[in-house]
Amino acid sequence: MNKDYDLNSLNEEQKKALLQTEGVVLVTAGAGSGKTRLLTHRICYLIEKGVSPYNILAITFTNKATNEMKERVAKMCNKAVWISTFHSMCVRILRESIDFLDGYDRNFTIIDENDKAKILKDLLKGNNMQDDELSKVETHLDNIKNKGLDIDEYFSALQEFGNQENLKMYQKICWQYEDYLHKNNALDFDDLLNKTLFLFNNYPQVLGHYADRFHYILVDEFQDTNLVQYKLVKLLASKHKNLFVVGDEDQCIYSWRGANFRNIFNLENDFPDVKVFKLERNYRSTKNILTLANNVIANNTERLKKNLWTDKDAGEPPVVYTAFDERDEALFVANTISELVGNGYGYDDFAVLMRINALSRPIEDGLLSLNIPYKLYGGVKFYERAEVKMVLAYLSIFVNPKDEISLFKVINFPKRGIGDVAMANLQKEAEDGFVLDYLLSEKFKFSKYHAKLEKFVETIRELKAKLPVIPLVDFVKQVIEKFGIDKAYAGKDEEAINKLGNLDSLLSAVSEYVESAEEPTLADFLANVMLKSDTDDIQEGGFVSVATIHAVKGLEFKVVFVVGLEEGIFPLSRATFSNSEMEEERRLCYVAITRAEEKIYLTHACKRFMYGKNSFQVESRFLKELGIVDKSKPKITAVDDFFKPEKKEDVYDSGYHVGDRVYLARYGEGTLESVSDDGLVGTINFDEFGEKEIMLNSKNLEKVEAGNG
Repeated sequence: MNKDYDLNSLNEEQKKALLQTEGVVLVTAGAGSGKTRLLTHRICYLIEKGVSPYNILAITFTNKATNEMKERVAKMCNKAVWISTFHSMCVRILRESIDFLDGYDRNFTIIDENDKAKILKDLLKGNNMQDDELSKVETHLDNIKNKGLDIDEYFSALQEFGNQENLKMYQKICWQYEDYLHKNNALDFDDLLNKTLFLFNNYPQVLGHYADRFHYILVDEFQDTNLVQYKLVKLLASKHKNLFVVGDEDQCIYSWRGANFRNIFNLENDFPDVKVFKLERNYRSTKNILTLANNVIANNTERLKKNLWTDKDAGEPPVVYTAFDERDEALFVANTISELVGNGYGYDDFAVLMRINALSRPIEDGLLSLNIPYKLYGGVKFYERAEVKMVLAYLSIFVNPKDEISLFKVINFPKRGIGDVAMANLQKEAEDGFVLDYLLSEKFKFSKYHAKLEKFVETIRELKAKLPVIPLVDFVKQVIEKFGIDKAYAGKDEEAINKLGNLDSLLSAVSEYVESAEEPTLADFLANVMLKSDTDDIQEGGFVSVATIHAVKGLEFKVVFVVGLEEGIFPLSRATFSNSEMEEERRLCYVAITRAEEKIYLTHACKRFMYGKNSFQVESRFLKELGIVDKSKPKITAVDDFFKPEKKEDVYDSGYHVGDRVYLARYGEGTLESVSDDGLVGTINFDEFGEKEIMLNSKNLEKVEAGNG
């Protein structure tokens, strides 16, 4: 064992959990409590006690966590263990066993969300339905797949709750979608989990192989498992029943995609004699930051009681900044980063976190105004760029000849005079077979499209013969060159240069994959690409990270800004009427705060331009729950040309004056302390809630008693 493997480096609670090697163990691990260290040490401890690495499975939720855990285990005990995300695990199982399912083979294609949406739009059009029905169909599909339900049973249960005619049409489209993927030997992301679960439930020999192999199973971020993932874990642990799960219900922020933190509680119902351990010591943040986190999450009721603590110093107090508007907020962020960088911080020490992507534009402008390098996460992923997707589609037809989704993307790029009508005719000419097989057959020589596609078909034949015998990087390079993809993007303008640069980056990605893979294959490379996240490289390269809170879960930064802390934004307005949604918003706030190691800044604006208009904002209830009293007043910071001064507006006469006693149902009685220059906004010191910025033209505001002002 390497010197990094040291049980004495664990605290007492971590040690107790690690030494409980047999049976089902639940570790409720607070943010920053060293769960990755616990998991890696447990793997090495099992190996030290004689367990074969072949018999250990560790499941994580992100590629970044997977790679980190693999590296740590390899360094600590020089062994390779099956460590992967749920989706990667299922891809591997399906590559070995999907042949059991009629019509599928191991060369299946994984489609992304954009392809899924296009297929559904085409199906809607074919059924004379409008595109605006897309979100409803997607919601039904997500519900079905996240819970592993049968389509007919799902819609049968909805009969009394909706329009019968619409439900029947949605049901029909869901089946058409499934049939379309089946014909193309294609799976979407949810299918990776569902088809694996179907194999386990219906083919005992498949489940038996894996349940017998994995004597010890470890699952990270257990609170983020959905019903299908929970069932997969249960089945995999059904033989040896040695299951070690680490989770924190306070960090469950993915209920919108089926995550159910109640799986933590369900564990005790499904397995007898579950041993529970609690990790509350935090190794990441200062005492002041943890106080904020504990204060806000204590307002949630659906949680196991725990209180983060640390033996670190108190650290600097949190800073709350009340901005005049979103531009003032952005410049405050940029100025603060610039000042701290001048005091020794690096750009990758910073994260600017927001609840919704819509807040990013002014933040980006603010950073640009001071030449601060940043990366925005949640935008277009590298592998979703048009030129990269085109190459991936070309590659896919060499792996999966049934993949007409990809074939019809590439057949007319570069232009070959093959439009939608021609594609439909080719499908008819192929009869019940697959179009690619037909193109490669002798019959195609008699098609009226032969002349247009002759070179395309010959290139496929030529490269198909080369695939097994030349290096993968060379094969991809030849695909780009021989099909004329590089020439199609040639040009001297910046866009063309960027596109060609992205093709070079793709070749580099293939090269990196080949170097790291034990047995590199084109099918495996394509699967890895589809499962990549745009946040895999977050915190790399010396950039400030600008991201939604969801994107940075599991990461940590020396300095964190949480922007847009306003009612309707954070928390979202829809959560106001739902206790469960409000608790999730609060968990998001907790996650955001616990990303910070040394400093935290919380900002909100008095008014914000969103959705086409300027609106006056009310500060988030979370600021009060955090236990912070913000005494700062909104002000306009001195700015350069980046922020243009606003034109003087007419003063609105609200009838309210400084000193008036007023009443607002939401906050009760208070005293009007000040009125904005335009007369629209008043600072009211409410007896129970402190100072709030309130629009004075609100119909819900009443004057109780005139003041002396």
